Amino acid sequence: MPKLWTQRDRFGNEIYLSDERWAHIIAPDNHPELEGCFDYVRQTIHLGHRRQDQYDPNSYQYYRTFPDLPDYNTHIVVCVRFRLAAEPDGTVRDEKFVTTAYFQFFRR
Repeated sequence: MPKLWTQRDRFGNEIYLSDERWAHIIAPDNHPELEGCFDYVRQTIHLGHRRQDQYDPNSYQYYRTFPDLPDYNTHIVVCVRFRLAAEPDGTVRDEKFVTTAYFQFFRR
């Protein structure tokens, strides 16, 4: 799957965003409002805070505040999946990739 970028998070994890996932995120029935926030998604992975998903221990949400988001939103949330992937030759590798992203409003 072609990668748009690979970015290390604050914990040293190398996370990637694929063409397919970006197309999914900005699709009309998902989060098209994020189309102009491509760089913010990357910054969220690189500099944002992280919390583990309460229902899936292999998934994390990265979130970061941005002052100029539309419609009173305060943060971008980027969901990342951590998993082991098997190669055709039987070797196993770590894979960490963006699954989705969206705007969020958090009260202070």
